[in-house]
Amino acid sequence: MRIIISAGGTGGHIYPALSIIEGFKKYDKSLEVLYIGTKNRMEKDIVPKENIPYYGIEIYGLTKNILRDIKDVFLIVKAKKEVKKLIEEFKPDVILGVGGYVTYPVLMAARAKHIKTFIHEQNAIPGKTNKMISKYADIIGVSFPETRKYFPNKKVIYTGNPTGIRALNTPIISKTSLGLKESLPLVVVVCGSLGSATVNKIMTGYLNTLENAKYQIVYITGKALYPEFTKTNYPKNVLVLPYLDNLSGLLKSADILVARAGASTIAEIKALNIPSILIPSPYVANNHQYFNAKALVDNDEAIMLEEENLSTDNIKKTIENLLNDKEKYQRIKNNLSKVNTLDSTKIIYEAVKELIKK
Repeated sequence: MRIIISAGGTGGHIYPALSIIEGFKKYDKSLEVLYIGTKNRMEKDIVPKENIPYYGIEIYGLTKNILRDIKDVFLIVKAKKEVKKLIEEFKPDVILGVGGYVTYPVLMAARAKHIKTFIHEQNAIPGKTNKMISKYADIIGVSFPETRKYFPNKKVIYTGNPTGIRALNTPIISKTSLGLKESLPLVVVVCGSLGSATVNKIMTGYLNTLENAKYQIVYITGKALYPEFTKTNYPKNVLVLPYLDNLSGLLKSADILVARAGASTIAEIKALNIPSILIPSPYVANNHQYFNAKALVDNDEAIMLEEENLSTDNIKKTIENLLNDKEKYQRIKNNLSKVNTLDSTKIIYEAVKELIKK
């Protein structure tokens, strides 16, 4: 099988795409892949490290700046022409779009060249690009059953999020390997692959209150925001890191996760059965992280703390209440344990294989 796959912008799109590639390689040893991303977002660094052939196109998300948007429209047209040429050279059997505005010219070029397409939506509320291209896609995979209603029903299959099964297969990172105590509970705090300046300000105050806490914190800041944390000496039970490649491995040793409510994070929470405190980012399209978090909260599978209510005292109180309320903690774990983590990559592979046959 020969596939072109496109996803970009954030880890929430990139890691599901990588999981799909990983799964497809398992089922098809002769698989050939070309990944199309942007020239300036994080996928340009992440994907080549995985030894996956990569092609970057120049494209930016549309804004409310008319002059910039006019330029961006021209870039979309240019990108579509580039992708058409790539399609002629690579001759894919199918093209997969896994989220982010970079997928728009890729999927539109696929339509123009009459190549079959699959798109995947990770969030409870679909992104703008997937909504726009859904009418042209042959198959639409969704991570949440409730997302079906936003797309043409006959095209939709429930796949779950590919990062869930990948998390289950990830090697564990022990507490001791990071210099932490095995005997103390571990709380992991991470606010997306890019970090959050707003949450960082709150965390600075919170981390300094933990001198006598009977638990440990690993706070992952995001690379860009890390330098400000190197200026402070935090208590011994606090470990601050800029980034961690194998976050799923650490979550296997954690007792609580405090995080944004991106789609990949939700998938990992469900797969790894980890109680969480979700702080949805209010800065994302369609407020989709709020709805991602709400899907868990409604089933008593997580706690939500909205950013507008975030403070040093509130984050500390919420974490410690969950750690100390054994009944509530266990109830959340029990509810999560009832969630069936789908083998998403296998479901997607089988659907794509059948699509190619048609």
